[in-house]
This record gives sequence, structure tokens and C-alpha cells, in this order.
Amino acid sequence: MTGVRGAKGGTAARAAGRLAVAGPPVGAAALALVLLTGWTAVGGAGRALPVTAEPGWVLLPTAGAATATAAFFTVRNPGDVPDELTGASWEFGGRITLKRHLHQGAAGRWEPASALPVPGRGELRMTPEDADLMIAEPPPLRAGQWVEFTLAFRHSPPLRLAAQVLPAAERPR
Repeated sequence: MTGVRGAKGGTAARAAGRLAVAGPPVGAAALALVLLTGWTAVGGAGRALPVTAEPGWVLLPTAGAATATAAFFTVRNPGDVPDELTGASWEFGGRITLKRHLHQGAAGRWEPASALPVPGRGELRMTPEDADLMIAEPPPLRAGQWVEFTLAFRHSPPLRLAAQVLPAAERPR
């Protein structure tokens, strides 16, 4: 009888030994699974998160000289999935064109763009030297005035934002 008990005790000891060896890797795998699930739930694993932006600014047209002006925003993408600005409108209606500046040495030109990229975990920073929203034939605007815009994106919901009209000398740098 003693031999039988010893055999059972030996089996239990072997099982406990195996558990002691396998336990830490299994526990680490379970912890990794929990952490990855949490990371995915908060948008860290390739899920698109809505873009954000802060108020922008509009270049005050030069009196009698300009038939167009431009608006500028900084759009941030907190997610991993790239997004694109695909269009814009403003409270006065009319045509707004997405525009990208192309630099060629000391010279340059601009061209319309069908979309402006907002990289994952990055930003689209519109400036007079890079990209903007060209506004054809704006109504009379005055320095300091705030105007409302809606920006449209490929993946994110539209953003309603305000922009302040600023003369060129007061524009953000």
C-alpha cells in the first residue's frame, strides 16, 4: 500500500513541478493578453480615432487687391490610422479649395489638392508656405472678426471650428 501512495505522491509532485515551470510563462502570456486588449480598447492598435483641431486664422485680404484669401488650421491625429482633410465650408458659403504649395528651388507654385494628409500620430499644420484652404471671393472681412468653418475628413466626423481674421503682420509664426 505504501508503494501506491508513494506513486500517487510522486505524480502530484511531478504535476506541481510542471506547474511551477509552466506557471510564469502562462501568467506572462495572460498579462500580455490583458494589456494588448486594453491597448486596443483605447485605440492604440490601429483603430481610427477622430482628429482634433484648435481655432485657426484667416488672412485679411488686402483692400482692393485680393479676390481670394486663405484659412489655416492645425489638425492633429491621435490615432494610428492616417486620415485626410477632404473638404471645407464656411459660414459665408462659396468655394473653398484645398491647396498645397510646391517648392521648386527659390520659386514655387500652388496646386489644388483633392485631400490633405493627416498622418497617424501626427498633424497637418497649414501655413502660407505649405497648405491652406483657399477662399475664392470672400465677403468683406475685418481684422479681429471670428468666422465659422466646418472641416470634412475621410474617416473622422466633421469638425466645426472658428478662425480669427488677421492681417499678414499679425499672423501666427
